[in-house]
Amino acid sequence: MSGYEAVIGLEVHAQLLTGSKIFCGCTTAFGLSPNTNTCPVCLGLPGTLPVLNREAVEFGIRLGLALNCTIESRNVFARKNYFYPDLPKGYQITQFESPLCTRGHLDIESGGAPKRIGIRRIHMEEDAGKNIHDESRGRSYIDFNRAGVPLLEIVSEPDMSTSGEAVAYLRELRLILVHLGISDGNMEQGSFRCDANISVRPAGAAGFGTRTELKNMNSFRNVQRALDHEIQRQSAIIDSGSSVVQETLSWNAILGATRPMRSKEESHDYRYFPDPDLVPVVIDEAWTATVRKNLPELPSARRRRFMDLYGLPTYDAEQLTQEPALADYYEQCVSLLDAPKDISNWVMSELTRVMHETGVDVRGLKITPAMLTDLISLVKAGTVSGLAAKDVITEMAATGRNASSIVEELGMAQVSDETELKALILGIIEANPGQVTKYRQGKTQLLGFFVGEAMKASKGRANPKVAGTIIRELLNP
Repeated sequence: MSGYEAVIGLEVHAQLLTGSKIFCGCTTAFGLSPNTNTCPVCLGLPGTLPVLNREAVEFGIRLGLALNCTIESRNVFARKNYFYPDLPKGYQITQFESPLCTRGHLDIESGGAPKRIGIRRIHMEEDAGKNIHDESRGRSYIDFNRAGVPLLEIVSEPDMSTSGEAVAYLRELRLILVHLGISDGNMEQGSFRCDANISVRPAGAAGFGTRTELKNMNSFRNVQRALDHEIQRQSAIIDSGSSVVQETLSWNAILGATRPMRSKEESHDYRYFPDPDLVPVVIDEAWTATVRKNLPELPSARRRRFMDLYGLPTYDAEQLTQEPALADYYEQCVSLLDAPKDISNWVMSELTRVMHETGVDVRGLKITPAMLTDLISLVKAGTVSGLAAKDVITEMAATGRNASSIVEELGMAQVSDETELKALILGIIEANPGQVTKYRQGKTQLLGFFVGEAMKASKGRANPKVAGTIIRELLNP
């Protein structure tokens, strides 16, 4: 994109983890049979009245405080009027002129440099239903289960200039939502959705170019791909002497291209007006102060603490704080065993492996922090080898048994007896005369080969340090 720079603003919709919808008592549970989670209120039947969910408001205050926003004392709900099949009332209850939170910011790091992204507003609204298109039968269906589910829309300032900055912003915002306990941030299920407004302009220019809106980006990777594609597309249009058309575009991940959906709407197209069925909501200082007092530790603060308190590198701290439950698990382990870096290595490698293999997160693991630290202690003491310990942790995840009993029952205790290891290694040397010759000719890197063979022959039980010493002695008579 030589000679141009992008201007990017993001609109994120985060589905809230309330027990019920924003204006009725229907559950927000995901995955129920179509149209079984509805009532006259969320279907907008005549004569029904909405009742605001207090918890949804509190979740919004929580996010606003975490993003350094001003919490507005007077909140007014509005009707956003448009017709679409998945909108049962013919309008969406949202906020327009009086949003819940304004003028905040989120600090990110992209390309090794810090950057502050402004938050223009956060407002509450209800979700629409879901259209389901069956191309094989030429039919479309509507599932209203999601209609009325509470959302927070987080609108950034157009402060991002690269797709990398946009993804860094989204990742940090998702982490905050999850750590606050107000959203699960699941992009696949649609509880964390992003639209992007993007334009390009000559590098260093002060004005803005004509913007387009990108939709249908259901992963961080697709957000980056779509933004990069649109930057290149708009730049090529300008270079050709044409003008960018203001429109809404859909990202096609299979084709790796955007496709026009409709002309870009403006606020007047929706004919906003205050909802006559909902009174203004007043948020006093006492309510805000109570929410502020109960805020949990935010991801950025926890990362810094992990590095300062436990001496972890940046990468470890970032990985361990991706999910609050994983960070809690790690800290429970460190409270039991003073080996923060060893524990970090095991959590990020073998514990993560068994979670992927068993399909459960850390909360569903049969391996407790006490069990993991016991295994690490066995490895550090030389009772079991690191290689054998990988098999032990797999058995622990499957059975929930502790490491000591598994090691004893399966005979996996590490062999450090020099007489026993020497006999085993002599057999390996006799079986590999070619490698012996090469080693003695100067290819000393073959030591790793012989140690590996010793580990195989002992089924992972050989003490690799003791084995290495014996191998060097035998190969250098």
